[in-house]
Amino acid sequence: MRKIVIIFFILFNSNLISSQKKENILKILRKVNNYFISKNPDPTIPTFVGKERTSNLWTRGVYYEGLLELQKIDPNLYYINYSLTWADFHQWGPRDGINTTNADNQCCGQAYFELLNYIKTSNPIKRIKNILQNLENQMSTNKYNYWTWIDAIQMAMPLYAKAYRFTGNRKYIDYAMKSYLWTRDECGGGLLNKKIGFWWRDENFVPPFTEQDGNDCYWSRGNGWVYAALARVMETIGKNDEYYNELKNDFILMSEAIAGSQREDGFWNVSLASPETFGGKETTGTSLFLHGMSWGIRNGILHDKKYRNVVDRAWKALEVDSVHPDGFLGYIQGTGKAPNESQPVNYTRVPDFEDFGTGCFLLGGTEYFRLIE
Repeated sequence: MRKIVIIFFILFNSNLISSQKKENILKILRKVNNYFISKNPDPTIPTFVGKERTSNLWTRGVYYEGLLELQKIDPNLYYINYSLTWADFHQWGPRDGINTTNADNQCCGQAYFELLNYIKTSNPIKRIKNILQNLENQMSTNKYNYWTWIDAIQMAMPLYAKAYRFTGNRKYIDYAMKSYLWTRDECGGGLLNKKIGFWWRDENFVPPFTEQDGNDCYWSRGNGWVYAALARVMETIGKNDEYYNELKNDFILMSEAIAGSQREDGFWNVSLASPETFGGKETTGTSLFLHGMSWGIRNGILHDKKYRNVVDRAWKALEVDSVHPDGFLGYIQGTGKAPNESQPVNYTRVPDFEDFGTGCFLLGGTEYFRLIE
């Protein structure tokens, strides 16, 4: 009887701690999101960073990816109305029109597909027709070499996966997989270092590309984009898909490299293998690694005993060191393509775009919340 009481006490306290932790995570996610929305109450207004850009650019698309993940664990009609106002304003289309082949311009489509779950319509394809037409136009070129930078894998590959799921037509995921393999194996000689598990950033970083200290140059956020994309695509296509295991193998390879390069404080350096040149805490890469790794543990791809401490430390680092009392996020590297850009990265510097950083944080935090749950 005494053993039963002890077990019950342990389980009760464990559930209580888990519940308290989940509520704290939600509180932080809400605070960060509310800070962004309070600064951007009208989602239709263009951005002005150097020049005017429509608000369906990639930085904003990433934000809505994160916001709609927050919606799934913290349902709020305001999140949906805010997102629908944005999508309707842009006629549910890609930036720069239906003939664009730039993955950055297609990123917004991921949020559009998610929004279909929250609208009542007898003809959902009518809403999403501009995105589907854009993908059709790109596929009709029979070229697979558009993704010359690894960020593009996150901007576009999950979109093709969602198009496949929505239509049931495998041509979308077939095209995406061929494009992914071209980037991985051929672009610049192949952008994935299969011995290490990290990716060089783009075709200009012809491997091996090194920092000034001689170490390889692997950009934290760039690798985070790929890692998150692999998780999001696998989630969409499911375990029985013919492409799942190949993506899973790359995901596991990356996971080992990511876990092995985590800083003692829980963050990851801007330059993953070269802390002497551009090290230091960085929020977006850390958030994307948190997202992918939490998803991997939750789905049984990564062993809890090996990786759980990694994500726990990552969330604690973000919670304690990145989030300001008002919800502003510190240690965000602004836009760029390499560790040396948008420097210095510190607690108080405001990045050129705040939206994508918020989106990355929401992606990481919501997936960690599900893991705790």
